[in-house]
Amino acid sequence: MTSKLKIMNALSEAEKQILNPKTISLIESLHNNFENRRQELLENRRIIQKELDDGRFPEFLNHTANIRESDYVVAPIPKDLQDRRVEITGPPDRKMVINALNSPVKTFMCDFEDSCSPTWNNVIQGHLNVRDAVEESIEFTRESDGKVYRLNDDIATLIIRPRGWHLDEKHITINDQPISGSLFDFGVYLSNNFEALSKKGTGPYFYLPKLENHLEARLWNDVFLHAQDFLNIDRGTIKATVLIETITAAFEMDEIIFELKDHSAGL
Repeated sequence: MTSKLKIMNALSEAEKQILNPKTISLIESLHNNFENRRQELLENRRIIQKELDDGRFPEFLNHTANIRESDYVVAPIPKDLQDRRVEITGPPDRKMVINALNSPVKTFMCDFEDSCSPTWNNVIQGHLNVRDAVEESIEFTRESDGKVYRLNDDIATLIIRPRGWHLDEKHITINDQPISGSLFDFGVYLSNNFEALSKKGTGPYFYLPKLENHLEARLWNDVFLHAQDFLNIDRGTIKATVLIETITAAFEMDEIIFELKDHSAGL
């Protein structure tokens, strides 16, 4: 069946630049290939939560003991992700992006999740802001006094945090079904910025929030592989750090790193 993508809001000319045909095609492909698995994993979350509510304690998995006990190795981490001693985070607000990247820190986690209310304007303007930041053309003029904010010559490494697997992007549907907020944020950022990032000697880096088990990390890894092939990017270019925010993920940290393999930048 041919997928039918619908954008609920009229697009400005600037928004059309980032929701371009290549990006739309990638989003459609990600949805068609991975949405069913996302829904299965969300149902699995509900089942596990019911078991925990009924008194089962989380524990290490017997069938993955071989991973925890093995000496597996992941791919090397890029130089600009090796020093993470001081990081800063905030929403993709235009002034915030400039000030955060100019801060005397190592990395800036630009957050499309907890700190960003997912209105259409916030999300789409946020992606315009990070695109302009990657291209180093971003500016902001304060209305009160005309002060202009621009990027310094030396800025922090940019990492994007897309929305978690449980969140939809309700402003875009495919066959009348809302798409994944995770896949939207990931796809829009990767499609619009991987070439400029490569030219600057950096790469598409992500923070993955709210993972609850290694199967959810496996889904992300498959998404990375698919998107890199779709855009003709070398496999392993994408790097992802996983935020351990749930008790169940804390019992599967080795497995999560193992699943991400060549895309892992740690926990």
